[in-house]
Amino acid sequence: MAINRTPVLKRCRSLGLDPVYLGIDKKSKRNSQRGNKKVSEYGLQLKEKQKAKFIYGVLEKPFRNYYEKADRMKGMTGENLMIMLETRLDNVIFRLGFARTRQEARQIVDHKHVLVNGKQVNIPSYLVKAGDTVEIKEKCKSSDRYKAIAEATGGRLVPEWLDADLENLKGLVKELPTRDMIDVPVNEMLIVELYSK
Repeated sequence: MAINRTPVLKRCRSLGLDPVYLGIDKKSKRNSQRGNKKVSEYGLQLKEKQKAKFIYGVLEKPFRNYYEKADRMKGMTGENLMIMLETRLDNVIFRLGFARTRQEARQIVDHKHVLVNGKQVNIPSYLVKAGDTVEIKEKCKSSDRYKAIAEATGGRLVPEWLDADLENLKGLVKELPTRDMIDVPVNEMLIVELYSK
C-alpha cells in the first residue's frame, strides 16, 4: 500500500485545512498565510481534490473510481461522491467514535476487529447501507485500546445519520447522509469540474 510520509500538520497547512477534521486536536503552529499567491482555477480545483483525498485517506485511483461511480448514479455527481466517501466503513468507524482518527479506524478494520450485520469485514472501503449495524468484535471490546479510545472520543459529536452506543462499541446507520449532514470543508463542485474536463 502506498504511504504518504509527509507530516500530517504540514499537509494540513499546505491545504489550508484545520487538523480537527482528521480527529487531531492540535493546532497548526504557523497559521499565517505567507504571500497570497494568485491561484489559477485549475489550482483551486486540484487543491479541493487533494483535500478530499487527504481527509478520507483515499489514493488517486480509488478516488477516481468513486467519481466515475458517482457520475453514473442519479442525482448530483458531487453530492454522490461525498456521500460515498462518508459511508466508507473506516469513516463510519471514525464517526461513531470507535477510533481517534480515520487512519486508526482503517487499521481497526484491517485487523479484523469489525462486524457489519454480524459478519466480519476487513475492507476499509466497504460502503455501508442504511440499516446496517456496525460493531467491534466481542473479544476485542474489553481491550485497553478501546477503553482509551472511548475516553478520548467520548465528547465527540456523532452525526445525526448514525446512532452510536459507545458503551457497547456498537452503532447503527439510521440513513444515508445528505450533503448537509457532512461537515467536511470540501467544495465538491470544483472536483467535478476538474474531472469533467
